[in-house]
Amino acid sequence: MQLSSFIPPLIGGVIIGLASSAFLWTHGKVAGISGLYAGIWDRHVPDRALRIAFVAGLLVAGVVALIVWPAGFGKSVVGLGAVTVAGLLVGFGTKMGNGCTSGHGVCGISRLAPRSMMATITFITTGAVTVLAVKHLGGN
Repeated sequence: MQLSSFIPPLIGGVIIGLASSAFLWTHGKVAGISGLYAGIWDRHVPDRALRIAFVAGLLVAGVVALIVWPAGFGKSVVGLGAVTVAGLLVGFGTKMGNGCTSGHGVCGISRLAPRSMMATITFITTGAVTVLAVKHLGGN
């Protein structure tokens, strides 16, 4: 692995950190994707338009990134069914954990929130155990 392979993720991490800080400074809200997304479906949320714009921006940014740098996406190693099940499990987990990796890991830890620190430790540990289990069971 070459040092140059670390540059795009590093740049992406810096951009995510700056964007989440800017969102907190300008709107007074944590840029937790699951919480913002969930608020889209509640018609009584006063900042619903902001939430829709935020999620739409994520989708547009993904499309632009795909057009500008298609090699950065690679090919999926699993089928649509596995991706769907994984997405549902992630949604269930974010509901159970009161947030997702962006809310807890990026925004919560930076605010020194103990709940976010524990949630992030749980995310990372669970991910590592899952990778080890899949590799041990002969997965990719």
